[in-house]
Amino acid sequence: MAALLNNGGSSSVRLLSNKNTNPRIRSSPSSLHRPNSLSLTSRKLVVKAETETNKEPNEKTLPSKVSSFKQLLGIRGAAQEAEKWKIHLQLAKPITWPPLIWGVVCGAAASGNFHWNFEDVAKSIVCMTMSGPFLTGYTQTLNDWYDREIDAINEPYRPIPSGSISEYEVISQICVLLLGGIGLAGFLDIWAGHTVPVILYLALGGSFVSYLYSAPPMKLKQNGWTGNFALGASYICLPWWAGQALFGTLTPDMIILTLLYSVAGLGIGIINDFKSIEGDTELGLQSLPVIFGIDTAKWICIGAIDITQIAISGYLLGAAKPFHALALLGLMIPQGVFQVQYLLKDPVKYDVKYQASAHSACAQPFFVLGLLVTALAMSC
Repeated sequence: MAALLNNGGSSSVRLLSNKNTNPRIRSSPSSLHRPNSLSLTSRKLVVKAETETNKEPNEKTLPSKVSSFKQLLGIRGAAQEAEKWKIHLQLAKPITWPPLIWGVVCGAAASGNFHWNFEDVAKSIVCMTMSGPFLTGYTQTLNDWYDREIDAINEPYRPIPSGSISEYEVISQICVLLLGGIGLAGFLDIWAGHTVPVILYLALGGSFVSYLYSAPPMKLKQNGWTGNFALGASYICLPWWAGQALFGTLTPDMIILTLLYSVAGLGIGIINDFKSIEGDTELGLQSLPVIFGIDTAKWICIGAIDITQIAISGYLLGAAKPFHALALLGLMIPQGVFQVQYLLKDPVKYDVKYQASAHSACAQPFFVLGLLVTALAMSC
């Protein structure tokens, strides 16, 4: 787990090419604002962690005891692997796909026009594949590419900073996943008989936002407010809109409602920032935990999640859907318990446990079930 702020040591990244040259590149805030070369030479980024004090290696720099299953999912603290297919999969971070897949389910449910027949199920599977493995995989790989200097500080064992994969292979994966996702989007529009390629527009727009989020000069993630809202909108709105457009009509009221839900997504995005405080501070990124400190940021996080859900419950109650409103409020009770148990106690230590854990209950299932409750309410 990343230690808070600077631990008194210094970290450096060595850029090793296939030649015998060995220039040293020091990480600095200004380096994030320079355009990164996308040349297709086969280079590897290898992290050499150096400290001015003699310290024992910690779990951040020596994750040898963790399971390879974490590596396949792209979870922080994963073991290093030599097999290339595992490394490519880790870059795409399958652990981030389920929210997008669930968003498609919610959109299909909200359309009120999904039927349990072979064609509709097949359409939804293709839409989930587009949203999850392809476009989310593209987003995660792109983000890792532009975050390689930060990861060299926070997670040096990840594929790019550790040198497990070449520059050419990373860029090839970005291009394949992007083109595959856009191709599936166009195919879905044809399959659904759209005169206006709504899903293609959503895929193109979402891919562009992903680029702005990760890449300079915009690099939206440098600002905690705009970056986390963009992240929340991408994870909640875009797959929902795609699923609803695939089976029905995307209406203005649904667009507004899901954008409101993206405020909760902003809160969830803050949870991901806690693990990166050290690197964000050193490289000058203005994440909310860096701006406000951990104690204030954790309350902003909880407030964004809970207040949004309370507001949605009020909307459903006003729309004469009291049972759905009560169900959403009921799902907030266990979610609140985990917020007290994990986020308020130590968000840096328990961020993964709060969102997803194979060993104990976590809060995220209650949040995503609330999304489905809202979708079903809107379909009535």
